Amino acid sequence: MQYFQAVQQGKIRASKSQMKLFEVAGFGMLTLTTKKIDGKFFPVGEEDFTAVIQSESGYVAVIVDKDGFTKAQSKAVEKKEALGIFKKLRESGMPEYPKPGIKIWTEDRPAIQNESEE
Repeated sequence: MQYFQAVQQGKIRASKSQMKLFEVAGFGMLTLTTKKIDGKFFPVGEEDFTAVIQSESGYVAVIVDKDGFTKAQSKAVEKKEALGIFKKLRESGMPEYPKPGIKIWTEDRPAIQNESEE
């Protein structure tokens, strides 16, 4: 698949995820539309999973594809609020991302929704 085609298809998929986040959180930002695997570009996947990650600015609820590539994110909020968004996404039927690593922009971040409160 050519890069342009991957971007176009990925944008459609990521926009759908962004709308789901809008419905639950009142805000959703589009993140990645493509993923690079073995030097080739692919659109982000159609499937939706949710997780929470920590960013420099706070905690972020995310929607990712089956490979952990972030398609949409909430704004950075307090941990409790991010976990609340995560819970609403789960209650809407979205599964939790089952693996520990999330890919956002050019970084890998650990999923934190299952950490115990300190």
